[in-house]
Amino acid sequence: MTENYQNQPLVSVIIPTYNRPEYLKVALTSAVQQTYQNIEIIVSDNCSSENPQSIIEDFKDSRIRFFRNESNLGMFVNTMNAFKQAQGKYVASLLDDDMWEKDFLAKLVPALEANSDLALAFCDHYVIKADGTIDIAATQKCSHFYKRVNLKEGIYQPFYKLSLIDRAVSSATAAVIRREIIDWDSIPAEVGGSWDIYLNYLCCRSGNGAYYYPAKLTRYREHEQTETMLSGRRNFQAKIRKAKADLFCYEQFIKDDRLKELHPYFQKQWGYISTNLGIGLMRGENL
Repeated sequence: MTENYQNQPLVSVIIPTYNRPEYLKVALTSAVQQTYQNIEIIVSDNCSSENPQSIIEDFKDSRIRFFRNESNLGMFVNTMNAFKQAQGKYVASLLDDDMWEKDFLAKLVPALEANSDLALAFCDHYVIKADGTIDIAATQKCSHFYKRVNLKEGIYQPFYKLSLIDRAVSSATAAVIRREIIDWDSIPAEVGGSWDIYLNYLCCRSGNGAYYYPAKLTRYREHEQTETMLSGRRNFQAKIRKAKADLFCYEQFIKDDRLKELHPYFQKQWGYISTNLGIGLMRGENL
């Protein structure tokens, strides 16, 4: 072990997984190949029909810690359980169908080390197709929509608007978080699939700042089974799940007096999402 390696703070890489063995291999490969080496990789399997333990063992990497649920606990519980296993100074989410560039951690961790007032560091990301090729149009659209295209490198403090309105911070896909900022046991189950938005809220609420590195250092995969694709199409159960989770988050934001200036936006979003939920329920889908 080199001196540089020993001096690096530990980063916990969080990989919740369920029935995506081929994608999981790719995600794991991108984690173990990080130029930043002092990491632990926590793989939490939500009782997949095909146990991915053999995939883990094939890597022969002692930094990987594997946990398998005896039954399906749901996406939220599986993800939070993985975060709670983390021992690192920092945590970074790597979804089992996504991947990182080799220097993702090497580019973001130093900013956190240099400034103890930072809650997180984040970057831009590519959008890739199911086969792993970069979707240039979708990538450009994503960067524009989430206001990262002209975002300058540097520290943003406070970053409520940047994170909760612009949604520039993608904590599930392209961020490294200071672990001690979050009380992981206090995150309510109602946030569901919007756990990343709620993490952003908790990081903002800490009073600490966010550092942005203006480069695409991760790859978000869009395919038929991603929640964003499901909820954006005619899958009404997915729409209902997403709407309920978002409603809960916005209700918490509206209750927070520190966000008073942003309440009109949150109230508008709450109304819009309530309408979507009503439509989903009128379709007669099972909840």
